[in-house]
Amino acid sequence: MFLVASNPELVSFVLISVVIIVVGSLLRYLKQPSIIAYILAGVLLGKHGFKIITDDNAIRIIGEFGLILLLFFIGMEISLPQFIKKWKVPTFGTIFQILGSILMVGLIGWYFDWESKNIIVLGFMISLSSSAVVIKLLQDNNESQTKIGQSVISILLVQDILIVPMLIITSYLGGEAPATSEIILQLVGGILLVSVIIWVLRKKKFSLPFSERIKDDHEMQVFMAIIFCFGFAVLTAFFHLSAALGAFVGGMVVHAARSTEWFHDSLHSFRVLFVAIFFASVGMLIDISFLIENWKIIALIITTVYIGNHFINALVIYYFGRDWKMSLYGGALLAQIGELSFVVVSTAFYAQIITDFVYQLTIVVISLTLLISPFWISATKQLLGIKNPAELTKS
Repeated sequence: MFLVASNPELVSFVLISVVIIVVGSLLRYLKQPSIIAYILAGVLLGKHGFKIITDDNAIRIIGEFGLILLLFFIGMEISLPQFIKKWKVPTFGTIFQILGSILMVGLIGWYFDWESKNIIVLGFMISLSSSAVVIKLLQDNNESQTKIGQSVISILLVQDILIVPMLIITSYLGGEAPATSEIILQLVGGILLVSVIIWVLRKKKFSLPFSERIKDDHEMQVFMAIIFCFGFAVLTAFFHLSAALGAFVGGMVVHAARSTEWFHDSLHSFRVLFVAIFFASVGMLIDISFLIENWKIIALIITTVYIGNHFINALVIYYFGRDWKMSLYGGALLAQIGELSFVVVSTAFYAQIITDFVYQLTIVVISLTLLISPFWISATKQLLGIKNPAELTKS
């Protein structure tokens, strides 16, 4: 009893694992992805469910490790030269998609007489898709190496980069301009990242430090993998850039050094655990009572977001060279609102751009779109007649 009383975090880990196994077994029987089990576990155990785990801030912090590991792993699957060759699709595609989202919100806001700063913030919010959900689903379905999978991942990564100017603009809208020192830090960080990418591109062949010495030492390989993954994340976070973006660049460096196999073996178990906790932390944000009281407006917003995001992204992907079938599937993959939107909404709330009600509303909407996303993607695949990853290479 003393162990339980003095270690509530230990109890939390055990309870999350038990609920994930129970719910996950049921969903696996129904042929649904494990992401849904993670989110439902958070709903059941969180402060808006059975109140078994109430320290959701600690869970959120641990969950961020999952996002970092997820981006590091996908970075290890990306060939940097090929990624650079296809820069037009993610860069211009993401910019057009953000402008389209703001325009869509602007039409709604014009009808309801919203302020322009609210329209811009909400446009930013719905324009960001979920790297965590989409990349996990692509990997689970063996689609991350397909043409449409690579295009979608590229768009997601550019979105992660553009979160920085979005947060700066949001701060300005709230009347709080970022400090000059912060802007300089971000510029220096961006230059360093670009320098690393250029170095990797020009250096055709290189080895990681100490890689030869630890090639047969699994314990040292684990620590080396952690240093590379979280070291790049810490570096970018220091410069006020996305930690997940730094982890992704670290993964690409590992891929270029041809060391992905032992990195993957060293960190795979950590990734499974922390990614599960990340999605559980999303589920803990869903306030059931608020959802019941405001279900009509929530349902309307989610429907508008999914239809709008789906077709905006499909048009963007189609314009840059995919056929309609693959474009519509890509639109479905990017239709949800992503986890980085929580950061935009929180910034807007503390800058007093949005009210407490709008803040609670957006938190529930973002969380529910993440929960619904696997069903939406699966339904789209069935409607389009896509049955296996090989079909996705025909774009």
